[in-house]
Amino acid sequence: MSEAAVSAEGLTRSYGSAQALKGVDLSVNEGELFGIIGPDGAGKTTLFRILVTVLLADSGTARVDALDVVKDFREIRRRVGYMPGRFSLYQDLTVEENLEFFATVFGTTIKENYDLVADIYRQIEPFKNRRAGALSGGMKQKLALSCALIHRPRVLFLDEPTTGVDPVSRKEFWDMLARLKATGMTVLVSTPYMDEAARCDRIALIRDGRFLQTDTPASVSDSYRGSLFSVKGADRYRLLRALRGIPGVRSAFPFGDSHHLSFDEENVSPERVLGALAKAGYGNAVVRRIEASVEDCFLNLSLPAGSGKESVWT
Repeated sequence: MSEAAVSAEGLTRSYGSAQALKGVDLSVNEGELFGIIGPDGAGKTTLFRILVTVLLADSGTARVDALDVVKDFREIRRRVGYMPGRFSLYQDLTVEENLEFFATVFGTTIKENYDLVADIYRQIEPFKNRRAGALSGGMKQKLALSCALIHRPRVLFLDEPTTGVDPVSRKEFWDMLARLKATGMTVLVSTPYMDEAARCDRIALIRDGRFLQTDTPASVSDSYRGSLFSVKGADRYRLLRALRGIPGVRSAFPFGDSHHLSFDEENVSPERVLGALAKAGYGNAVVRRIEASVEDCFLNLSLPAGSGKESVWT
C-alpha cells in the first residue's frame, strides 16, 4: 500500500494561550480532492501553514509527498502549490508579470507548463496587462490559482479559495478543481461553506482545533442519528423560541428561510411537533421531515454536552 500523499499525527499549535490545533490526525490519499470544512477560527489556516512548511507545529509530525515537513521543508516547497486565504500576489504587477515571476522562482516558464494552467488562465488572459490589484475578486482567485500551479506541483493546498467570491465564480472554481483532480493531482481545500463539501471525495469537519469527523460527504450525512425536521412559519423568532421549548428537543436553529429541529429519538412524528407548537400558542407552522445535510451533522457534532437547544455555528 502506497504512503498517503499528506499525513499528520498529533499536530498541536498554540498562539500564546490560544490553542489553534489540538492533536490533529490526517491522512489524504494520492489524487484525492480532500476538503477541510469548518468556521473561521477553527484551525484550518494553521494546519495548512504547517503542511506547506511556513509554520512549525508545537508537537506532532506531518509528511507531504512522503517528505517530513521539518527535515525536508526545502524539497516540499518545490513540490507543493499553496494559495493562501488572503490575496498575496503583487498588486502592482500585471497579471502576466505575476505569473512570469512565480514561474521564474520555480525555475520554469509559462510556456513549459501552460497546458496545466491554460483552462484557468485563458479566462483572465484578455486582462494580462492589467495590474493584479485592479482585478475583480473572481479574477484574483483565478490568477492566484494559476500562480500556485505554474510549477506543476504534486500537491495543491487552497485555503478558503472561494471566500468573498460571487456564486458563479465559486462554481467555476470548483469545476476547475475537479479538472485538476482528473489529472491525478492531490488537492486539499479548506472552506467555511458547508455546501461545497459535496464537491470533495472526502471531508474532515473541524472545530476549535479538532477534527470532529472524517469521511465521504455522503457517509457523514448518513451517520446522522435522530429525527430531523424543517419548520417554517411566520414570526420566525417566536417560532424558534417555541421550538426550543419542546420537550426532548436536541437542537433548533435557523437554516435559510426555515428552522431545523432535531431530536435524539428516531421516530418523532411531524404531528408531535405540531401538537407541541399548538400547546405553546403557535398554530400555523409547516413541519416536514428531512434528510440531514453536512451542515446539520456539523452542528449536531458541535453541540456542547447537555446544551440541547442552542446552535453553536458562528
